[in-house]
Amino acid sequence: MPSSRGMMMDPNGAEPVHTVSVLSVARQPGCPFDPPEELTRARRHGPISRCLLPGGRQGWLVTGYDLVRSVLADSRFMCIRGLTLDSYVDIGDVVVPPVAPGEFTFMDEPQHSRYRKLLAGEFTVRRMRMLTESIERVTADHLDAMEKGGPPTDLVTAFAEPIPAIMICELLGVPYQDRGSFQAQSATLFNGDASAEEQLAAYTALREYIARLVAVKRAHPTGDVLGDLTTSDLTDEELTGAGFLLLAAGLDTTSNMLAFGTFALLSHPGQWAALHADPALADKAVEELMRYLSVAKTFMRTALEDVELGGQTITAGTTVLLSLHTANRDPRRFPQPDTLDIERQAIGHLGFGHGRHQCPGQQLARVVMRVAFPALVNRFPTLRLDVPPEAIDLHPETADVFGVHSLPVAWDA
Repeated sequence: MPSSRGMMMDPNGAEPVHTVSVLSVARQPGCPFDPPEELTRARRHGPISRCLLPGGRQGWLVTGYDLVRSVLADSRFMCIRGLTLDSYVDIGDVVVPPVAPGEFTFMDEPQHSRYRKLLAGEFTVRRMRMLTESIERVTADHLDAMEKGGPPTDLVTAFAEPIPAIMICELLGVPYQDRGSFQAQSATLFNGDASAEEQLAAYTALREYIARLVAVKRAHPTGDVLGDLTTSDLTDEELTGAGFLLLAAGLDTTSNMLAFGTFALLSHPGQWAALHADPALADKAVEELMRYLSVAKTFMRTALEDVELGGQTITAGTTVLLSLHTANRDPRRFPQPDTLDIERQAIGHLGFGHGRHQCPGQQLARVVMRVAFPALVNRFPTLRLDVPPEAIDLHPETADVFGVHSLPVAWDA
């Protein structure tokens, strides 16, 4: 993540431009929910800063809400992996492979719209609400198991990981007998403590499984998302990629939101008590937690032409880093942004992104969280951390999705 490096003169002789250097920096001690101070400091200097990327290349860091939102909606900025569809591109010291067929989140036009239009009909609000009964049942089952097992427990493995994993299985139509293995491989893939070899093996196993599942559904279509998509013009390889993308997009972010969101609520007892007193606050609480935590912290875009942005010229081919968590803490958009307030109207936050690349599975994530958070609070009103807050094992700031590796909790039995 960026670390402050002072000021740099604009080549056109304008006012000095704040400059940061892309380094791995930790969040402030005792402030696990806040962006690193270096990012917040950059935003105080202005909504856009120069930054130095790995390999010595220069880019731009956008930290202000309005500018981040505008870039996400601007067709002149493309996903950085969208430039790698036909060949490998060296980004700093990391070689990025071509995008796999079907993984449309990393694609640009016209490929992106082709996939997204097909998926739009599968991720309607109506369909997600139809899953509410299943989510309520799955959530209750896991809370029953927590209660039966008694305190203490790790909320990540007991609650935050399995609930969205099961819902993804239902959405994709994974047979019940295969779900144990499917969930185990998924947990390994998104486990920051797993070795690269273990994650690669899990990735390969999951893609091979989804490919087999696609073949089965091609022969015998079912009423789930993959079954519906077999009637489209997507190839088996494209369906496999789309299925894997739905798994990755729907599982990692939601599970981290459930665990990290619970950590945040337990760290703000007044907010925990408010949700317990009024479960109807769940809708607002989910939006506020998405804003406040912004677990998907940073997006990258590439300018396809020279673009004027925040008084600066972004030249064609330049990488732009978009800091969602500082944008969601911009006081010009959200009053008292560093305060967690589940009664806030956090409409317009960028936790799910914005524009044509906005998270396609956001409705599923919302339904899961709207059910799970109040159910947890109501079942275990005395839930508390079982270790000091500073002992919670956080993801490194370099992780794609921020959160906790584990969340030891206890309660009054």
